[in-house]
Amino acid sequence: MLHLVGKTTQIVAISNNKAMITALEKNKIRAEKLKYNLEKQGATKVSVILKDARNLDNFFTFDKILLDAPCSGSGTLNLNNENIDKIFTQELINRSVKTQIQLLTKAEKILKKGGEIVYSTCSILKEENEQVLNKVLGHGNLEIVPIGNINIPYLPTIIEGTIYVMPTKEFEGFFVAKLRKKN
Repeated sequence: MLHLVGKTTQIVAISNNKAMITALEKNKIRAEKLKYNLEKQGATKVSVILKDARNLDNFFTFDKILLDAPCSGSGTLNLNNENIDKIFTQELINRSVKTQIQLLTKAEKILKKGGEIVYSTCSILKEENEQVLNKVLGHGNLEIVPIGNINIPYLPTIIEGTIYVMPTKEFEGFFVAKLRKKN
């Protein structure tokens, strides 16, 4: 259950084109772009499925899932944009949270026991990250796998082992957590 052109091709490269990857993309144009880029990269073990991950049949199971969830983009906002109040709204945040919970709950269902999910957003808002995680962690099937320190600026986090990268001139802000399904 992978998403976004760059991350999928990166996983192909890291695995030396050996990982069997299923990439889900609900947008037809983005799915076609992903297929094109994968072909260009010589990726041979990737299946691109045009589907909203929330609607994937439950008979699919995965060892590892990258859930790059749709979000408000609060970590990437240009605060000098005069239309920011039209782009960045409470409605966008609420819609994003609903989708994130649905996607993470689906990922929890189709993840094999002992499998891992990397959950990420380009948001630095607690309601899109820690609150979403706490809701799904409340099901009792997943646990946090702490992410080690890396040499970049962080924002504080309530859930130990997760990371908020601080937006700076060098970095856009984002959140990442690693989860494991309990046996």
